[in-house]
Amino acid sequence: MRISHAIRFDFDKNFLYNENSMIQKDDPVRGEELQFGGDWTTAKLQVLEAYLQTYTTALKNTPFRKAYIDAFAGTGYREERREAANDSLSLLFPDLAEPEPQGLLAGSARMALRSEPRFDKYIFIEKSTKRCHQLEQLKSEYPELDIIVRNRDANSEIQDICTKKWKNHRAVLLLDPYGMQVDWQTIEAIAKTKAIDLWVLFPMGIGVNRLLTRTGDIPDSWRKRLNLLLGTEDWHDEFYRTEKTTTLFGCEQEKVIKQSREVIGRYFIERLKTIFSGVVEEPGVLRNSRNNPLYLFCFAAGNPRGAPIAKEIASSLLRRLR
Repeated sequence: MRISHAIRFDFDKNFLYNENSMIQKDDPVRGEELQFGGDWTTAKLQVLEAYLQTYTTALKNTPFRKAYIDAFAGTGYREERREAANDSLSLLFPDLAEPEPQGLLAGSARMALRSEPRFDKYIFIEKSTKRCHQLEQLKSEYPELDIIVRNRDANSEIQDICTKKWKNHRAVLLLDPYGMQVDWQTIEAIAKTKAIDLWVLFPMGIGVNRLLTRTGDIPDSWRKRLNLLLGTEDWHDEFYRTEKTTTLFGCEQEKVIKQSREVIGRYFIERLKTIFSGVVEEPGVLRNSRNNPLYLFCFAAGNPRGAPIAKEIASSLLRRLR
């Protein structure tokens, strides 16, 4: 992906511009999305929108067919309150039930449809039938765009999409789950295309860290979920270390120490680096209103030729979330 020198970012002034057009922070239609600040969902969308604009501009005069894929598209709107899967998850992950700012704001799907230059195709995946009906309404709002809505499990649908021929196609894919629904097998399928740039929320604080008990004794169901998310079973040795101490009576005893969130996050980044052409080393950190880290916002570039510049751009965007 080659980027024209005419395109540049100036986040201190809060606008993205090129030599032909300028979107300023006081723009009544687009400005709010380009300003940094506010809650973590807004911050995430600001980064993503800026990347999509740069991505489609860079590939505008290339022969590639470009797609935007949203794997957990929701309704197209970001609603006032995110829903937990069930009451038991609400108790384990109370941050999922934390109220968002008032009002309906554009979610990732609607934001992507507004972003210019446009993609050739938009694929929105949502397991909820009700939410899919709402996503279908976007087709009438944007009749000029090629919009596909899939009512299916995200992991299954993405893995199927990734088996297609990608030689003449490129895509940006957002994996934005409510919790720990993404399987490593899906991330591997994305990497194998060598054509998809991936933005993924890793549930470090809102999921993984909560399942890692202090003692290291983890229920089988939790261990299975972590295995699926991380694609391996060796995470336990990475997330825990054993210290030997001597008691007052000269006896040795072992103590299990749980590693920090930073170690957990670094482990996931290293896992991404084993399969993608380029990965941003320092992801963004999305925090709740109490400043607790919920997610890491990670970027991985699929195409070897475009990876260096894609990684550079994503890193500059994520710097404001660190």
